[in-house]
Amino acid sequence: MVDLSFGDTLFGFWNWVDAIIRILIIVIAMTVMVIYLTYGERKVVARFQQRLGPTRTGPAGLLQGIADAVKLVGKEDIRPHNADRWVFEFAPFATFIPVLMTLVILPFAKDWGVRNMTLGLFYVFAILGLNIVGIMMAGLGSGNKFALLGGIRAAAQMISYEIPLVLSLLSVAMITGTLNLNIIAEQQDRYPYIILQPLAFLIFFTAMLSELHRAPFDIPVAESEIVGGYFVEYSGIRWSMFQLSEYAAMWAFTVFGSIVFFGGWQFPKGGDWGWGWQLALTMGKSLTFIIAIMWVRTTVPRLRIDQLMSFCWKILLPLSLVQIIANAFIIVYGGEYWLLSLTSGIGAIALVAIIINRAFRRSTKTTGLVGAYRSLQVPAP
Repeated sequence: MVDLSFGDTLFGFWNWVDAIIRILIIVIAMTVMVIYLTYGERKVVARFQQRLGPTRTGPAGLLQGIADAVKLVGKEDIRPHNADRWVFEFAPFATFIPVLMTLVILPFAKDWGVRNMTLGLFYVFAILGLNIVGIMMAGLGSGNKFALLGGIRAAAQMISYEIPLVLSLLSVAMITGTLNLNIIAEQQDRYPYIILQPLAFLIFFTAMLSELHRAPFDIPVAESEIVGGYFVEYSGIRWSMFQLSEYAAMWAFTVFGSIVFFGGWQFPKGGDWGWGWQLALTMGKSLTFIIAIMWVRTTVPRLRIDQLMSFCWKILLPLSLVQIIANAFIIVYGGEYWLLSLTSGIGAIALVAIIINRAFRRSTKTTGLVGAYRSLQVPAP
């Protein structure tokens, strides 16, 4: 069995050979994961919409993702005549590489990963900001006004939502006293940090949806307005690289979130029951995250650009700052941990109340009180 521990090298190889082997393992795992995430999303969304989803290609449609990958690789790769050649062609790589660089520091089990970094949390902060470079390259290099508009929307959205995202993670770092993801997971052997920081988790989850351009924050790729966004001019394998980056980023975000807020491979009993149980914990929590993301996509309508930006700057950012200030007071003055749960829980309730109030008020304006009440009810099966 191949040892994926955080040791110096695999099988005693040279460092550069060791690095290549580890990266290849991550790339293969990521590719397989993405293929079946696309299949899984089709099946989950179909279930919500009372459809069947893929059923024809392979048993229960399990080969549909592989068939799509083969089709995309074989399609013609077209570059618009007025596109900037090098910017246009390198944009998919500039979008994909930051996602791969994020995956290399994630511990999938105790001492299982590519590299263990002392500043792992800080490293993720730094890498997340690079993804916007590839998106802007795609928007500017395509020579298409719709792609340009999608790139500008994505830039504004990602820059805005990265601030509450980072602040929500810093609130956890204040409690742990470390930026090492492996140590953060180990410290959650008794309870996950979502119990101490529910508001930080809600902010993280919301900002994560925005960073991934998932509904209701998918305004940069709104097909009804800008035909597909910043990669509208891409086809074939280059288009598939954008899709690969999106689903790989979703997987990376969910693994990262499960480590920070749900104990990752440690909780519950991860330190006692071995690496098999640890891998099952990490993947189970990640897949639960992913299903929640798909659930939101099918049930929440797309926000307008003004609503999207207002929600970040007027709601998420102030609440994340309040969370950090409250943590600072409690930690500096030696408060009990239950105070962290209390203050963060009140903030989480306030955030949910604000969202419900805004949704109810918007429904009232358009359909009246009766329509707003009906919009909150679950339709009969």
